[in-house]
Amino acid sequence: MENLAIDIISLLRYLLPGFLSAWIFYGFTSYPKPSQFERVVQALIFTLIVQAVVYCVEAVLKWIGNYFVWGAWSANSELITSIVVASIMGFVFAYFANTDKFHSFARHLGITRETSYPSEWFGVFSKKITYVILHLNDERRIYGWPIEWPSEPGKGHFSLQQVSWLDENGETPLSGVDSVLIKSEDVKWVEFMNMAWEEKNGEEITESATAAANGWS
Repeated sequence: MENLAIDIISLLRYLLPGFLSAWIFYGFTSYPKPSQFERVVQALIFTLIVQAVVYCVEAVLKWIGNYFVWGAWSANSELITSIVVASIMGFVFAYFANTDKFHSFARHLGITRETSYPSEWFGVFSKKITYVILHLNDERRIYGWPIEWPSEPGKGHFSLQQVSWLDENGETPLSGVDSVLIKSEDVKWVEFMNMAWEEKNGEEITESATAAANGWS
C-alpha cells in the first residue's frame, strides 16, 4: 500500500504540470471548456511537451555543470523546472490563441484556412475595433462604442459607451449616460461601422452636444 501511494504521488508530480498549462490556457482565453475526457487528453499532450522541454533543460544544465558547478540536479529541481516551463507554455499558447499569430502564419503557408479564435463571432470582435450598431429584437437600433462584449453569441452582455438611438428621424444621443448594458439575447445582428461613418457621426455628436450646451446656457 505504501508503494502504491508513492507511485501515485510520482504520477501526479509527472502529470500536474500539463494540467497547470491547460488551466492557464483556458483561464486566459475564451475557448469553451471541452468535456472532461478531452481536457485530460489535452493535459497529457501538454505534459508530454513539458517533459520534453524539461529533459532538454536538464541536459543543458548538466553540460554547463561540466564547467560551472551550481548544484546537483534533483527531483525538486525537476519539479520546479516543470512548473516554470508549464506556466510559460500555458501563457504562450494563450497568447497565440488570442492573437491568431500561429494560424496566421499557417494560413500564409497554405497549411490551413482556420483561425486561432474559438468562433467567427470572437474573431470579428477581436479584429474590428470600431463603433457598432446593435439591431435589437424589437426592431430598435442602438449605436455606440463597445467596451465589452460576449465571447459567444446569445450569452453575456454588450457594454456600449457614447450611446445613441437610431431611427428614421436620425440619431438621438443619450446625454448624461456613461454606458449602457444590453443582453446579447436581445440582439438580432450587429453592424460594424467604417471610418467614414465614424468621422461623420463624430461631427454630428459634437454638433448635438454644442447645441445642447448652448440651449442650457
